[in-house]
Amino acid sequence: MTRSRKNNSSQAPLTTAQQLGSIIKSCRDIMRKDKGLSGDLDRLPMLVWVMFLKFMDDMEMIREEEAILKGERFRPAIAAPYRWRDWAAPEDGITGDALIAFINQDRASLPDGSEGPGLFAYLRGLQGENGGDRRDVIATVFRGTVNRMISGYLLRDLINKVSSIHFSSSEEIHTLSHLYESMLKEMRDAAGDSGEFYTPRPVIRFMVAVTDQKLGETFLDPACGTGGFLVESFKHLQEQCRTVEEFETLQKRSLLGGEAKPLPYMLCQMNLLLHGMEFPEIDPDNSLRFPLREIGDPDRVDVILTNPPFGGEEEKGVLGNFPEDKQTSETALLFLQLIMRKLRRTPKPGRAGVVVPNGTLFGDGVAARIKEELLREFNLHTIIRLPNGVFSPYTNIPTNLLFFDRSGPTKEVWYYELPLPEGRKNYTKTRPMQFEEFANCLAWWKDRAEGERTWRVPAEQIAGNGYNLDIKNPNGKKDLEQLPPVELLESILAKEERIVQIMDEIKGLLAEKR
Repeated sequence: MTRSRKNNSSQAPLTTAQQLGSIIKSCRDIMRKDKGLSGDLDRLPMLVWVMFLKFMDDMEMIREEEAILKGERFRPAIAAPYRWRDWAAPEDGITGDALIAFINQDRASLPDGSEGPGLFAYLRGLQGENGGDRRDVIATVFRGTVNRMISGYLLRDLINKVSSIHFSSSEEIHTLSHLYESMLKEMRDAAGDSGEFYTPRPVIRFMVAVTDQKLGETFLDPACGTGGFLVESFKHLQEQCRTVEEFETLQKRSLLGGEAKPLPYMLCQMNLLLHGMEFPEIDPDNSLRFPLREIGDPDRVDVILTNPPFGGEEEKGVLGNFPEDKQTSETALLFLQLIMRKLRRTPKPGRAGVVVPNGTLFGDGVAARIKEELLREFNLHTIIRLPNGVFSPYTNIPTNLLFFDRSGPTKEVWYYELPLPEGRKNYTKTRPMQFEEFANCLAWWKDRAEGERTWRVPAEQIAGNGYNLDIKNPNGKKDLEQLPPVELLESILAKEERIVQIMDEIKGLLAEKR
């Protein structure tokens, strides 16, 4: 991509961010003209798979050059004529109906004049030598990907725009990773109720900070969505790397994820690649598919951070993987059991942070039995009560952060009630939560004391109350919803009397003016 444009005396050269932003805008303008794409939920995945193939080819060329310099044999993940440089890079290359046929059809005329599998058919059939290389990632990504563009001419325009992005430039990749995250957020906003794989970045940053993963520890997000926790953990560990061996540990033995839905799986892969992960290990199947009793020490990890889906319904076959007295249709409770089972016991106790809805705290029956196990076999040391509206507009369900580890049974649970910023009644798309709102909580985390927004409850008290974790702040101001029914009624009547009194005063003032 051109680093700067020829400018007249009054025009400064464009920055990398401005150039990339302009390219992305042009791509969106092109896609808006295609009748096969109905909105951002169609356009972003379309742009992502095109960018994904360009990214892969740029990385392949770098690896090929490195192999030549070392005198080593290089085997590309994608062979000719399916590489980006073969069919996409030439501006006057294959276009129109021929381009659509080459991408979509099981058998097609190839850019080199021969016949063979179409592009997507070829990519879906890729296989690694021993499993676990880039060919397997590519195959999994494209098994859930569909080309929705109808016009091969508009698609050629889109491809030519993406060709001007250089994924071999660290500056461009760094800038594009930030642009990509903002595109993900826009897509989540467009998704409305379907934005279930969204976790606000400040919440993710806080959870990563307090669990403080160390290089050499293994991290898992079993419901990783578009990869927010994985990206933040990758950046956290990257700061600890000093040697080639440490960077190799980060790349190959540190981060694991699971995401069963094809769209967020693809978005997650691209997100991680842009942030520097060379081979993201993301399981494309349901993380709940394994019987809990079969999960042993080799399958356990040191750190788990996740925001599992709220609600939802699993197949009966999945429910059979859980103990009979702890089977439930509530997906969050199933994931909580999985997390408990997946935490390492020795040599160092594993630790976890989980986003849960209020229903998990006060739920009885199966929920109470799961919480009983949590308190008896794990140290549930902290519950952060998030302000209402943190996850708006996707859900208004009040949410909490549970932090626990395998250091032993729970003795007491600390609570921290995070307030809304002063003067705010809720969060909005334009004024979302900020990481700075966690500053006091981060300071308290290291040096705990009871206060207006912090309190602790003995485990025996929680057990005696049916393992109800929905314990209100005893030190804060009384809220109407916390008052007993008689007091609540009296409060409402008093307010109504005051309103009538104010109205009478206003009437009196108006009468005097007459």
